[in-house]
Amino acid sequence: MLRLTTSAFFLCVLCVPATHAGNQREEPLIDSVRTALSAAVHQSGPPTLVHADAKAAQAFQQWLMQTEVRLDKQLQRRKASPTPANLGVAAAPNSPNGAPDVLAHELASAPLRREFLQTVWYESQRAGLEPALVLGLIQVESGFRKFAISSAGARGFMQVMPFWTRVLAQDDASVLFQAQTNLRFGCVILRHYLDLENGNLALALGRYNGSRGRMDYPNAVISAKMGWS
Repeated sequence: MLRLTTSAFFLCVLCVPATHAGNQREEPLIDSVRTALSAAVHQSGPPTLVHADAKAAQAFQQWLMQTEVRLDKQLQRRKASPTPANLGVAAAPNSPNGAPDVLAHELASAPLRREFLQTVWYESQRAGLEPALVLGLIQVESGFRKFAISSAGARGFMQVMPFWTRVLAQDDASVLFQAQTNLRFGCVILRHYLDLENGNLALALGRYNGSRGRMDYPNAVISAKMGWS
């Protein structure tokens, strides 16, 4: 069961500098992928977790506490760093002074960080991915910027291309700024690419980034993953 909320954002895009911005190629969708993505549209989360037993619940809580500390450190480092090249950031209407790259409308508070991590855990587990891999990919793709927009048009935490919403969300790319929708799309797409590449993580990551066959992006994600493991 998922707890659902609906948010509307009025977006203004400022062109500011990115390094690794997702640029997936449009490909035919198999039915299972289409179904998984369709179910995520307009589900802004966070999901309500149901654990198999007390041991599983305890393991999640331990992961959550440890990862929240790491996320807070990552965000503090981000505040002291310039925004990467070729990345735009859309401002939420309630951000202070309309500032586009402030933590106030992203992951500033502990409740927001916990909701985000809870959703990462849920969606990564659902797709058969390691949460550390998903967090590493988000770190490389968007630097944990919920409203990131790449020069290629990819959006959100996992830098999902708008063409994925053409059929699944009436071509409404704004749904990719909803955390659960973005994470569902990103995780399902990466799982799809892993299946296409017979489990080869480097090739799947390259396909996700639109750079299949080159190792700079897979190496960056795998290196980032180690910091979340």
